[in-house]
Amino acid sequence: MKEQLISRIAVIILAIVLIVFGIYHFMQPRVMITFVPNFLPGGLTWVYVVGIAFILAGIAFILHRWVKLAGYMLALLLICFVLLIHLPNYLHSGDINEQRLSFMNLLKDSAIAAFAMYVASNAQKI
Repeated sequence: MKEQLISRIAVIILAIVLIVFGIYHFMQPRVMITFVPNFLPGGLTWVYVVGIAFILAGIAFILHRWVKLAGYMLALLLICFVLLIHLPNYLHSGDINEQRLSFMNLLKDSAIAAFAMYVASNAQKI
């Protein structure tokens, strides 16, 4: 029982963070657009799509509905960020501060993706 409560609290904390990230995408879209790779068409649309995805995943985790789907889709989205944004920025940036920021974002998104996969894989237990 105690472990289930702790797990549930951890999932709710993740959900709150996701919802805040999602809201930030709507509050500061011009800041977030700088992270969208130039090769992706649509520009600002991606900022809003990702914001919606974060908010929906957070809501799914809080309501404990569609947790498996939300967790795996969130992990996929974050792994795409790692491979398409953070890793190329880390490898090709000429600015050491930009490299450090990219590396920190790479680690952060990898960790959140791993947690999302864990939550999804244990959706029936939590």
